[in-house]
Amino acid sequence: MTALTQSRPVSIRPALRHDLTRTSGVGLGITMLWFSLLVLIPLAAVVVTATAGGWAEFWRTITNDQTASAIRLTVTAAAAVTAVNVVMGTTIAWVLVRDRFVGKQLLELVIDIPFALPTIVAGLVLLSLYGADSPLGLHLANTSWSVYLAFLFVTLPFVVRMVQPVLEELDADVEEAAASLGASRAVIFRRIVLPSLAPAIAAGAALSFARAVGEYGSLVLLSGNLPFESEVTSVRILGAIENDNRGGAAAIATLLLVISLLVIVVLDVLQRRVARRG
Repeated sequence: MTALTQSRPVSIRPALRHDLTRTSGVGLGITMLWFSLLVLIPLAAVVVTATAGGWAEFWRTITNDQTASAIRLTVTAAAAVTAVNVVMGTTIAWVLVRDRFVGKQLLELVIDIPFALPTIVAGLVLLSLYGADSPLGLHLANTSWSVYLAFLFVTLPFVVRMVQPVLEELDADVEEAAASLGASRAVIFRRIVLPSLAPAIAAGAALSFARAVGEYGSLVLLSGNLPFESEVTSVRILGAIENDNRGGAAAIATLLLVISLLVIVVLDVLQRRVARRG
């Protein structure tokens, strides 16, 4: 028995170590406290409010015909717009970094307009261009297409501004070396450039989706908020609050939170796979 005990290997777990100084510990504590007050506690309060009436009531709220229609339109439009932004935003960033042309500085400025422009003003601008008196002949107001248009406008800069600095830091010598070895431009982009840009593209896509899902201001004038036609979830949430139905508003908000988190996870998995293949 003693021999068996002595021959048995003894595993010693290494003690957990950290290199936090006292100042760093205080900073970390303040950071977590601030993050909890601004994010974690409010999110927890929304989830608690959403489920206060029971899961049956939560399910009944989000499956209501009008609410379900608004959710489908919002998520579908946000996903479609995000896909467009991934392609167009990456293309615009590539042009701004790799090309030299007259008016480049002006284009750099114009791209940031959706960031600086109040959303209600953006809605008025879009209404004047695509409303009943459209000078372009495109009458998109009070239709589901107005939702897509508003989402495209307010989310344009996200992918561009996430991809652009990463593209500027890429070493062109690697691409030139690959080209000298006979690699085509498509292969160079797919095997060298895209894996490097994947994290930035995924981050921009996540921001674009989340921004679109929560958009309200630019849609007030343009979409008309017509039930089953152009009504989005932000309008349904506001309507529930105005009718003193905080539980219903919280239920819709909780569902949007879950959907956004799932999208972020999926984008993170995709960008990791693209990076590994590169």
